[in-house]
Amino acid sequence: MKKMIRKQVLIPVLAITFLVVGSSFKSDFFEIAKQIEIFTTLFKELNMNYVDETNPAELMDTAIKNMLDDLDPYTKFLNEQDVEAYKINNAGEYSGIGALVRSYNDRLVVIEPYKDYPADKAGLKAGDEIIKIGDINVSDYDDNATELLKGANKTSVDVTYKRQGDTKTTTISRAGVEVDAVPFYNMVDDKTGYIVLAKFNAKASEQTKAALIDLKGKGAEKIILDLRGNPGGLLSEAINVTNLFVDKGELIVTTKSKVKKFNQEYKTKNKAVDTEIPLVVLVNGSSASASEIVSGSLQDLDRAVVMGARSFGKGLVQRPLRLTYGTQLKVTISRYYTPSGRCIQSLDYWNRDEDGNAVRNATYSDFKTRNGRKVQDGGGVLPDIEIAALKSNELTTALLNNHVIFDFATDYYYNNQVADPNSFKFSESDYNNFKNHVSKSDFSFETKTEKVLKQALTDREEVIFNDAIEKDFTTLLADINKSKMAALDSYQKEIRKNLEDEIIKRYFYREGLFEYYLTHDEAILAATELLGNSQKYQGILQ
Repeated sequence: MKKMIRKQVLIPVLAITFLVVGSSFKSDFFEIAKQIEIFTTLFKELNMNYVDETNPAELMDTAIKNMLDDLDPYTKFLNEQDVEAYKINNAGEYSGIGALVRSYNDRLVVIEPYKDYPADKAGLKAGDEIIKIGDINVSDYDDNATELLKGANKTSVDVTYKRQGDTKTTTISRAGVEVDAVPFYNMVDDKTGYIVLAKFNAKASEQTKAALIDLKGKGAEKIILDLRGNPGGLLSEAINVTNLFVDKGELIVTTKSKVKKFNQEYKTKNKAVDTEIPLVVLVNGSSASASEIVSGSLQDLDRAVVMGARSFGKGLVQRPLRLTYGTQLKVTISRYYTPSGRCIQSLDYWNRDEDGNAVRNATYSDFKTRNGRKVQDGGGVLPDIEIAALKSNELTTALLNNHVIFDFATDYYYNNQVADPNSFKFSESDYNNFKNHVSKSDFSFETKTEKVLKQALTDREEVIFNDAIEKDFTTLLADINKSKMAALDSYQKEIRKNLEDEIIKRYFYREGLFEYYLTHDEAILAATELLGNSQKYQGILQ
């Protein structure tokens, strides 16, 4: 019955959303009005007559979320709390405990305490499981328990947590937290500057500009801009960051929509800091949206060499639209196109497979950079030079998503002493310990091949299936499972990098990880080498 109700409310609520967006719907006006009337009547009768007490707010929330989930993962309904969080994320300032805390496997876990902020000063460490906030047990709390950690500046909260089997308590005094867009920059060598741009909040271009000018003052004649892991943010900041390296008046992004007012061209408006300094931009599979605008446009304009691994592939633009009672709809309004005319969107959310998953673009079209180099659309930004250790694969992704790497790093931290980032070495013995950790954990992931085989066994035709064939299928599945464990060796390079990154952060925070990168990170070392070879660098861009 519940499933039926969701289907009934889906279309009417969608109609309401179209009204809010203000799209051209004159030809469908009657249909929209009809669906609104149906929905209003249904919602009223359902709440008045259903056998049990209903919660109108929860019913509506379910209806809206199910509807939006059918579109794309970026179109979201924002309640009043969400709206505030959205503003904070873009502003880069908030009041709280100063830690990344996430809920997974029915646990509330500290992922990363920020150096010298309240959670860090109170003694919390990555891997701590918070079990009680104030007088409330996390296990008894239905909503997102991280909300209980938020609060006004100079207020305090008591926290009970588990660490390595022991239960501890602490009091955290909340304070203002500044989220830097540029958490780190430094010289790699006496001629090469390195800038980490972690997010595109309102501070992104200002902090990147300040870092660039400071590095040039210290002798930097070449720059590495690191966008790895940067999920994006404000479109305006992406254009302003690009503007630091290209002339005023350059076309950076074109947006195309069915709504005419959203069809726009975005050009640089300011004088550049330096249009000549050799530049390498680093990206990986977690570089998305605004990161892809910067890397893609600099690549199209032949202003930088892009290195790393293929980026995420988000070529969609969202805009928050105000609704009633302080709520908003963050809706996908357009696709964006880089200067060469390509859209790097990799997933087609409007054509799905039989399981309801978005289809990945299988064919790419060719485009030309300013100098005539070939680039392609439909699959993120493909680097000019690929770095093997940064490439993603199903196994590494599954190990990260299932927190296997995170949990191993927690155990490693409490069982090993590391005095200095530069003295840290993750040995072969350590990696064998990790493989043993994986084998003893409940980690598992299903490959596409396994899924097909299991489906074939479920849907078997008795006419052609016999015990021998079924035994062969079962043996094959067992062999695939063994191969997955063997893949820990095949993908050791990629997995090892993620392990090292997570472990170093435990001892030396994120700042220590970036310091370690300067002398140990394969991508930075390769970028530095390329920038040191002017002929090779220029050859790539021609």
